[in-house]
Amino acid sequence: MHGESQPLKQSYRKHFMSSVLIIAGISILTAIAVVVSVSISQYHIGFSEAFRILLHHGGGTDTTYAEWLKDHIVWDMNLPRAIGGVAVGVILGVGGAVMQSVVRNPLADPYTTGISSGAMFGVTVYLVLGISVVPFAAGDPAQIFNAFVFALIPAAVIIFISSFRKTSPTMMVLIGIGVMYIFAASTTLLKFTASSETIAEIYTWGIGSIGRIGWSSVPVLLGAMMFILLSCMVLSRSINLLSSGDSTASSLGMNPSRMRLICLVIVSVSTAVAVCFSGTIGFVGLVSPHIARMTVGSNVKYLIPCSAAVGGFMLIAADCIARNAGATGLPVGVITALIGSPLFLYFLIKQRKSAW
Repeated sequence: MHGESQPLKQSYRKHFMSSVLIIAGISILTAIAVVVSVSISQYHIGFSEAFRILLHHGGGTDTTYAEWLKDHIVWDMNLPRAIGGVAVGVILGVGGAVMQSVVRNPLADPYTTGISSGAMFGVTVYLVLGISVVPFAAGDPAQIFNAFVFALIPAAVIIFISSFRKTSPTMMVLIGIGVMYIFAASTTLLKFTASSETIAEIYTWGIGSIGRIGWSSVPVLLGAMMFILLSCMVLSRSINLLSSGDSTASSLGMNPSRMRLICLVIVSVSTAVAVCFSGTIGFVGLVSPHIARMTVGSNVKYLIPCSAAVGGFMLIAADCIARNAGATGLPVGVITALIGSPLFLYFLIKQRKSAW
């Protein structure tokens, strides 16, 4: 027996080391992409100069206006955008991996339960009707609060229905789709009464962009990122059991419906925070888990951190491309859709059935 276990231990160690190296490699690429991102502006700031500014920010008082301006662009404008972008990418990547595992559906992503359509409706309610869920709030804070509250409504509906009857993975997805269409129809109805400027603002928000992220947003996004990452890593064993099927999970003493709802709440709250500041950025939460699954396998213990690394890199790299596209740049959601769509089709064709 001892001799038979040795190959298994060696195989486990090999897989563990390869997974760690892959995750570390993608994380390093993400860090490089962050430095590249902070160097992008209408003024010429090289990669090495941006790196120097990051290391020596506020280190001297005798600076020229040009040096002060570059420092302001790198530190006050580009750096929070890059950090926030990575946080949003991590949230979407982890959320997609967890949703795909708990509902056992390769088409699932963090928006499957209708979070994005709920957030869009909340923003539309404020922009068109001027109604804020928080009294006396106005401007961007009102949009953020509306998006967050309405984004959580689909999860609340699923939890409410689950209190009356047992919800299967398929039922969760169908409830989310139903709520999504209700919000989408309501949003369209409100648009008919909106001005062209308001419609343009709603459209821009819906595409998704990390350009609105500032230093005030970064702590909230980092908090949401750590919440979903640490919570899902703690629950990785339970999520693995859920991905094996409800009967297997039940036979090992787990309540599948309750654990699925716990995962839903974690993903919904974190994704709602991300959507508040970035809008709806598509395909990151859908494609990142597929890339991670092809490199480290389906074990959630490795899948979650790898999906986080891939999601962070994918979003910040897409933002670098978006900001260099044309004279004024493009919303990052356009680039993620253009890149993510063919990648997703490729993965669907090439993905091995054994990965599921």
